[in-house]
Amino acid sequence: MLTAIAATLVLLLIGLGAWLYTPDKPRAALEAEYAPPPSAFIEAAGLRLHLRDTGPRDAPPIIMLHGFASSLHTWEAWSNLLSPAYRVVRFDLPGFGLTGADPTGDYSDQRAIDVILALMDRLGLAKATIIGNSMGGRIAWRFAAAHPGRMDKLVLISPDGFASPGVAYNRKPVVPALMKVLPYTLPAFLLRQSLAPSYADPSHLNDPVVARYRAMMLAPGVRSAILDRMAQMTLPDPVPILQGLRTPTLLLWGERDAMIPVSNAADYLAALPDARLIRLPGLGHVPFEEAPETSIIPLRKFLAPP
Repeated sequence: MLTAIAATLVLLLIGLGAWLYTPDKPRAALEAEYAPPPSAFIEAAGLRLHLRDTGPRDAPPIIMLHGFASSLHTWEAWSNLLSPAYRVVRFDLPGFGLTGADPTGDYSDQRAIDVILALMDRLGLAKATIIGNSMGGRIAWRFAAAHPGRMDKLVLISPDGFASPGVAYNRKPVVPALMKVLPYTLPAFLLRQSLAPSYADPSHLNDPVVARYRAMMLAPGVRSAILDRMAQMTLPDPVPILQGLRTPTLLLWGERDAMIPVSNAADYLAALPDARLIRLPGLGHVPFEEAPETSIIPLRKFLAPP
C-alpha cells in the first residue's frame, strides 16, 4: 500500500514538474516579435546590445535605463513623446531582454556603468541626460557619480539604492532557495502576481504586458542571469556617493508605489545637493507606463533649457 502511494506521489510530482517546466524561447522568434525596427543590435563592451535609438541625431541625447527584469519596451510611450525633440536611446541592460546574458558573467553595477560608457562612446555621445527607473535609477546615479563629465541632467524614477528589510550595505544577499527553480519554470500567473505591486491601476497590467515581460524573461539565458545578478549584488552605502553628485537631479515618484514607497524620497533629498521631487498622485512604480502623457509633464519642464 505504501509503495503504491509513494509511486502515485512520484508520478504526480513528475506530472506537476512537466506542467510547470518552461524552457527558453528561441531567440529568432523573440527578435522577430519584439525587435522590429527601430530596434537594432550594436556591439559595445563585448556585448550585443538590443537598443532603440530614435529622434534627431543632433538633438539633446537622453539614455533610458529600465528596472529589474524589465526591458527597453517599458519606455515605449515616453520615447514616442520625446523623440520629436530629443535623441532617445534605450537598451536592454546586460542580463535582461534581448541583450541577454553577459558573456563575462559580471552583473555588478560597475559592469553596467562600463557598458553605458562604452555605448556612449560607440554612439558618439559626449554627454547625455540619463533617466533610470528602480534598479536602473540606482545604476544611473552611480554612473553620474563615476562619470560626472558625461552627464547633462539626471532623472530618477522610484530609484533603488537604500537598504531595506533583508538588504544590508556591503553584504551579498542570500538568494532564496525557491528562486533557484526560476531557470526551469515561469508560470504566467505567478509573474503577474510579482508585477502587480508596480501598478497602481491593475488594468494597466493587462495580458499583452504580462506576455511581454514573460517573453523577455524567457529569452535564452536571462533567467539564469537574473539569479546571478541577485547573488552578486552588493549595495554600497549611497549617502557618500550621492553627496558628491553635482548633476541637477529630478526625482519622480508615484504616490501609490508599492515597490519602493514615496517616503524613500526623503533619503535622496537629504543626500543630493541639487535635487527636486515631484510626487505623482495616483500612480505606481512605472508611471511612464501607467500615465505617460501626465507623468511626462514635469520631465519636459526639467529638460527644457533655462
